[in-house]
Amino acid sequence: MPSFAPKLGRLVSMSARFAEKLRRFAEVAVRVGVGLQPGQKLYVNANIEALPLTRMVVEEAYKAGSRLVVTQLYDEQLTLARYRHAPRDSFQEYAAFLVDARLKALDEGYAWLSIVSDDPEILRGQDPELIRLASQTAARFSKPFSDRISGFATNWCIIGAASLRWAALVFPGEPPEQQVERLWEAIFAVSRVDQADPVAAWMVHTENLERRVQQLNARRYAALRFRGPDTDLRVGLAEGHLWAGGAGRAQNGARCVPNMPTEEVFTTPHRERVEGWVRSTKPLSLHGNLLEGIRVRFEQGQVVEAHADQGQEILQHLLDTDEGARRLGEVALVPHSSPISSSGLLFYETLYDENAASHIALGASYDECLQGGHDLTLEQKRAAGANDSLIHIDWMIGSEYMDVDGITPTGLAEPLMRKGEWVD
Repeated sequence: MPSFAPKLGRLVSMSARFAEKLRRFAEVAVRVGVGLQPGQKLYVNANIEALPLTRMVVEEAYKAGSRLVVTQLYDEQLTLARYRHAPRDSFQEYAAFLVDARLKALDEGYAWLSIVSDDPEILRGQDPELIRLASQTAARFSKPFSDRISGFATNWCIIGAASLRWAALVFPGEPPEQQVERLWEAIFAVSRVDQADPVAAWMVHTENLERRVQQLNARRYAALRFRGPDTDLRVGLAEGHLWAGGAGRAQNGARCVPNMPTEEVFTTPHRERVEGWVRSTKPLSLHGNLLEGIRVRFEQGQVVEAHADQGQEILQHLLDTDEGARRLGEVALVPHSSPISSSGLLFYETLYDENAASHIALGASYDECLQGGHDLTLEQKRAAGANDSLIHIDWMIGSEYMDVDGITPTGLAEPLMRKGEWVD
């Protein structure tokens, strides 16, 4: 759909109201999401579709006192060209020097911002085996960087930007200009940009999430039990687990909101104490493909049966990534009344859809969700029940029909959620 790109440019430049919302979004991303510190450098990784927002982010970063902003743009069409024309035996190759540059940026104290604007179906119809090889290769080479980012080696954030192909999937049947405009308005709304003082609104919101975190940490549950349609799942929690949510504190002391939007509180499951069946409640966009109707069964923490109504081969390749790919690294609780869920939209982007529903993640755990996690060895983390893997893939299991209980160390079940809402 390249012929619509000029129309998108006119949409951005013609509307003063839109430009002001975009500027406010950039300001919130820099000041609240990244939590950029005066004098700090910033690294921005962005889809080329997000160029108008990227320009405003750079401007807001300098206004916030950044000494230097470095941008790296990527284009999914270039990735698609590789799948169509590159030699099959080249898909286990990777430009490792790019990871080295990112690691050096962390060493030099750069903050990090990612702006995603990806087509959820960019690789639809491509060879699943090539997708497997490329994704596993990228994950293997990128792991040193992703581990440091998830470990809050610096202050960081991920935000989204509307694009033509993404908007067409969310709002089918409408003219392209209206599709993009509606997706932008939805992003602004769930990111609190349309409120009178977005920065203040985010401060209130993160404080509310942090209160929920404190309540859950005080309970010291041994497990969670999820019950709903096609779901009866018990998720044991790691020894010394910690709940997190809202803002986080980077190792440099900066306060940041890693995902914007965010509505979740989350913690570390025990890698060997997950039992039962669970079914996804929303599609998962993964490696340029959509997976729908995921249903898996766990025994002793491991996926032993897995089905998908759409994307079965992609799901199987995911589970075969490594030993940790069949175990959980995260469990998160999100009320059904969250702004993303209340919008009634399916975003086809995990950054948004995971904040519409409670979810679980296959793969690696987060150090911040384990007592002393940043200082523990891999063996010590595993002994506590944390998981390690090349992947971390969230998929949604919550709905207005889901009940969640907290299981105390003595086996008592306490209601946490009923019909998808918190029990207070």
